Amino acid sequence: MVLGAVGVGIGFMTSHKSFEEVEQLLAEESHHGGGHAEEASHDEASHGTHAAVDAHGDSHGESAHAEVDEHAKHIEHVQHQIANRPWSALYVAAFFFMMIALGVLAFYAIQIASQAGWSPVLFRVMEGITAYLLPGALIVLAIAVASGTIGHYNLFVWMDPEVVAHDKLIQGKSGWLNIRGFAFRGLIFIAGWSLYRHFSRKFSIAQDTAEDKSNFKKSFRISAAFLVFFIYTESMMSWDWIMSVDPHWFSTLFGWYVFASMFVSGITVIALISIYLKSKGVLEFVNENHLHDVAKFMFAFSIFWTYLWFSQFMLIWYSNIPEEVTYFVTRFQDYKLPFLGMVVMNFVFPILMLMNADYKRIPWFVVMAGLVILFGHYVDIFNMIMPATVGDRWFIGLPEISSVLLFAGLFIFVVFTALTKAPLLVKGYPFRKESEDFHY
Repeated sequence: MVLGAVGVGIGFMTSHKSFEEVEQLLAEESHHGGGHAEEASHDEASHGTHAAVDAHGDSHGESAHAEVDEHAKHIEHVQHQIANRPWSALYVAAFFFMMIALGVLAFYAIQIASQAGWSPVLFRVMEGITAYLLPGALIVLAIAVASGTIGHYNLFVWMDPEVVAHDKLIQGKSGWLNIRGFAFRGLIFIAGWSLYRHFSRKFSIAQDTAEDKSNFKKSFRISAAFLVFFIYTESMMSWDWIMSVDPHWFSTLFGWYVFASMFVSGITVIALISIYLKSKGVLEFVNENHLHDVAKFMFAFSIFWTYLWFSQFMLIWYSNIPEEVTYFVTRFQDYKLPFLGMVVMNFVFPILMLMNADYKRIPWFVVMAGLVILFGHYVDIFNMIMPATVGDRWFIGLPEISSVLLFAGLFIFVVFTALTKAPLLVKGYPFRKESEDFHY
């Protein structure tokens, strides 16, 4: 956490570059034949305009000044993109670890509502992971709101009144996309998720010493209710916290797409933490059959994520409607490596690694596959945010690595602290014995 915090601080301090520094940076990139040759033409145009004024007099003055203004606007735009990078890196990492906790909470609720018999031995691991949800979600919301208040509209362009004043499309969405409504909805989402987590944890611990099944029945009822609340709020959260960074673009599949990413990431973390705890001898009641089932979910929801990714991409690409296809054109032009690499890590790799049933029972194999899946879904969130905020100014460098270290450290601290607060086996749960004896 300390290393991450220091790196994040350095990232913010070095992101504010002057007009002259950005102009020099673009000139150097053009001279070195980089991918920003277009910027070079702006530099050449700006130098050439003065000669044009001298040679041709006032008749060409207006066009010359227009080119100078265009050059200045371009420099300011790149300057803003560079300043956005540490904000975006922090936001991507914060959202990634928050969505892991939220995905585990949904998986936990499904297990209780469906009265699953295989998974109760993993419930305390799930409860430990979901302890991060409240602080993690509040941090995500705080970064988002701060970027539009104390920041310079570094994440959400619709938070900038000047942009909204000249954009009719955003004006039409301003009833939904406004800071007050954004913050209010976010607090409602977080309150609902956290209340369910609080009471489900409370009933789970109370059931350990209860003489009847009343706490189990309460958990069942609130889990069923929570899943209804979750499916609505998760979609709206994905619109607000992710999709609105591109306020001109929308996808009706987006809520499901984000859900698939958070669900498979959450299940993967359940597997990794369970394997770690078992290696330390504190989850002796978890056997290879439980690991096999968790790995099956990792495999299945990797396929589900791919289905949604392809459905969204193929329909937009095939229809070729300009205001829709620009989303993927940007990613193919400026983010080809992370965009296509993400598909390899989130689909091809899980297919090859986890299709065989025997491999799903080998802890180190599942760990290796899980680490690749997690990195792939971090890149997925990276691809959702960065093109809209930093354009082609992306890189996996100090701000990105430091942000991941910061929130990974916080996540591990909160989760493992929560794991020490209660026994790791749900002693009074009705399906505990069935789960302990589970064999596949």
